This record gives sequence, C-alpha cells and structure tokens, in this order.
Amino acid sequence: MQSAELKQFVVDKIDDLKARDVVVIDVSNQSNITDYMVICSGTSKTHVKAIAENLVIEAKAAGIPPIGIEGRDSSEWVLVDMGNVILHVMQDQTRDFYQLEKLWSEKQA
Repeated sequence: MQSAELKQFVVDKIDDLKARDVVVIDVSNQSNITDYMVICSGTSKTHVKAIAENLVIEAKAAGIPPIGIEGRDSSEWVLVDMGNVILHVMQDQTRDFYQLEKLWSEKQA
C-alpha cells in the first residue's frame, strides 16, 4: 500500500471511532523513518485506547499489521507505527503539553 493510501486508511479507521481534531502532517522531507504523522485526540483513556485498537484490528484484517504499538497501558498517548504513517492518539492535556503539530510545523518553516 502506498503512503498516501495508507494515510487515508488510517484517517478512515480513526474516524470510525470519532477521533477528534485530526491533523495530518507530511514529514517526508524532514524524516527518514516515516512520510506522514497523523495526530488526533480522544475524550478519555478508554477512547484513546479504543481508537488505536480499532486501527490495529482493521490493519491486521487488511493484511498490513502495525510495526509497533506504544502506550497502550497508560492510554494517555498511544502511538501506532504503520511504517510510512505513524498515528499519535492523545488525551487533550497530553496533546497540549507535547504540541507535536507545533514542533513539526516549526521544522517545516
């Protein structure tokens, strides 16, 4: 699956569980490990975990299992590494603290 197709797959699957404030950042010019970062919020630890788990289940069913999953235990920030796309699912306070969008936007400038 091409990077753009995988990005759309990830966005569709997180939308299935009502992920909030979805942001897609093209980092292909700044990173040699991934092409896109998808960042979204969940309303609670349970919601964050459910969004990430839905992607994992759907990706495995589509024959594209994740390379790695981090943060499932605390569920404040769950990262799902799909190779060319990395998903960050965060609770609002964690997202506000780390400000990944700002970090990667500044690198683009």
